[in-house]
Amino acid sequence: MPPARDRLQSQVLVFIAIPILFACVVTTIRQLACGGAPTHIDLIESLGVSLLFSVTAWRLRAATPLAAACGGMICMLVTESWQRIFVTSLYHGGLRAPIFYSDLIPLILVFLLTFATTRLGRTRKHELGLTESRRGRNASQVIANLGVAGLLGPRWSLYLFAWLGYPTAMGGEVHSVAGYSVIFVVPTLSALAEAAADTVSSEIGQAFGGTPFMLTTLRRVPPGTDGAISLTGTLSGILAAAIIAATGAPALGMPFAECSVAFAAAIAGLFFDSLLGATVERRGWIGNDLVNFFSTTFAAGVALLTIRFGQGYLIR
Repeated sequence: MPPARDRLQSQVLVFIAIPILFACVVTTIRQLACGGAPTHIDLIESLGVSLLFSVTAWRLRAATPLAAACGGMICMLVTESWQRIFVTSLYHGGLRAPIFYSDLIPLILVFLLTFATTRLGRTRKHELGLTESRRGRNASQVIANLGVAGLLGPRWSLYLFAWLGYPTAMGGEVHSVAGYSVIFVVPTLSALAEAAADTVSSEIGQAFGGTPFMLTTLRRVPPGTDGAISLTGTLSGILAAAIIAATGAPALGMPFAECSVAFAAAIAGLFFDSLLGATVERRGWIGNDLVNFFSTTFAAGVALLTIRFGQGYLIR
């Protein structure tokens, strides 16, 4: 793909996503600010953790200032979202759940895994011309990998789920808290697990995977080729997805079946990413940021469809 077109697509993604994320954050803050003392505590906790997350990513040079700000907004949405409300209702008898009963732990693990693996094998990546900028990831990369997880948190996503035919509570009455727990938590966790799997597989594969092969032709190609995979990289990505999905049990009160759905959807997204890279990205139609964004969307979509057609097994 011509670099100019790639930059333009990334800029369009940023210009569309940042206002939406910002609007979701403002709406969440207003909802919490209008509540009683418990929601005020939730607001302070989420704002504090999100600010700390953003500053840490920037200070470690894991992200540019704008990318760190985007990460902070996404952190706000996944820690103080409707997921936490449902987890509170399900597992705490209506009492306020600690902030760790959200997607905060999975998000932190995604950050740590990607931060560590990006720096592994830096010498070999430098020789291949594949090293990441020392300023860290930019805003389009953060949105491409984490934006879907952030956008699934706010209340407006209820309309999406209603449109897809899930049991609704649009009038304000929650008919099935357990059902909502599955609908909200699993797709978001799937998107986070896919983001971790994709980055870890790419970074480990480039550093230690040797000569990769194309997913579509199984022919050997140079490292860094769009759509190329290696056994080492793929297994590393699968392990990363398993780690993120497994955090659903302690952090979100998810049973094994729901964690398994998140894991399987993430793996589906990982291979979908390679398929897009080997086809439309190699042809120069879309760049890597859009490939990553579509892959996390695909993972969340697989999880939603699995829930839709397996409600009798997943919804308690």
